[in-house]
Amino acid sequence: MNDHRLDMPPARAYRRIATEEAYAPPELIQAYRRLIDGGHSDDPGFTSSWRYFLNNPSPRTQSIIAKLQDLGEGRLRDMDAAGIDMQLLSLASPGIQVFDAPTASSLAITFNDALAEHIARHPDRYAGLAAIAPHDPERAARELERAVRTLGLKGAIVNSHTHDSYLDDPRCWPIFEAAQALDVPIYLHPTSPSRGLIAPLLARGLDGAIFGFGVETGMHLLRLITIGIFDRYPDLQIMVGHMGEALPYWLYRLNFMHGAGVRSQRYACLKPLRHDLFHYMRNNVLVTTSTSSSRSQGAAAAMTAATSSPFPPASWTRPTRRCRRRWRP
Repeated sequence: MNDHRLDMPPARAYRRIATEEAYAPPELIQAYRRLIDGGHSDDPGFTSSWRYFLNNPSPRTQSIIAKLQDLGEGRLRDMDAAGIDMQLLSLASPGIQVFDAPTASSLAITFNDALAEHIARHPDRYAGLAAIAPHDPERAARELERAVRTLGLKGAIVNSHTHDSYLDDPRCWPIFEAAQALDVPIYLHPTSPSRGLIAPLLARGLDGAIFGFGVETGMHLLRLITIGIFDRYPDLQIMVGHMGEALPYWLYRLNFMHGAGVRSQRYACLKPLRHDLFHYMRNNVLVTTSTSSSRSQGAAAAMTAATSSPFPPASWTRPTRRCRRRWRP
């Protein structure tokens, strides 16, 4: 039987670890279909995106749906073909966050347990991030602790907004407290923009990975930074994909205009921070490549590899060499 171990060339004395790798259990796919077909979704971006993927008969969409559900031989073969030694798995966006809080919290436990079982079958090839329900922050914090301490997962994934609410809401502080105490990151992953943001993007087909995902997630991270989340939790680590959702490229302007906004006292919500924005990006933000160019201003605490598989196939991008020790088994 093929054990899917790469024959490492002598010149490559490192491992390729991809850190934004989606999966979706069949139960999640079925729950999405029930939510959409029953008219119970209040998220226009989710409804538009997943209705397309669930109902479009094209070879590409059907392949993506099949690959999302495969944590076995097929995925391992794709990893081998792309030169990927290990994947850090997480639920495909929007994960469980599109459901109501009790349902999402229950699904988090179920899917985290199942993910840990899959990882145990291939511990040298898979690691995982826990699903949590941010709309029940206390329970989310407890599930993160269980997932890390009991199941061996490496952190949590949050697919940006949850029913139009963001993590800068003080009710979410228990999630950050738990992540800092456990010394694990929160991966802030894209989802379709919230209802207050999506209309002009959706009208021109710009709401998804082409642009809207980055707008939504970059804004979310900037909200967290400017609210002072890293002053409150100085050891907290937040991961973002796609070369930092453009923030490293805008950082000089962001830092300058944030300082000007604070000094003007125009916005009551903009308070002085202990450090400039460069400090937080370099000390608290981990950036992954995930189908983006590896060239950046270096304005991040660390850069890790990611492919966003299977939305583009893993072979579509080549991960960079620099990876955090945290993801190694």
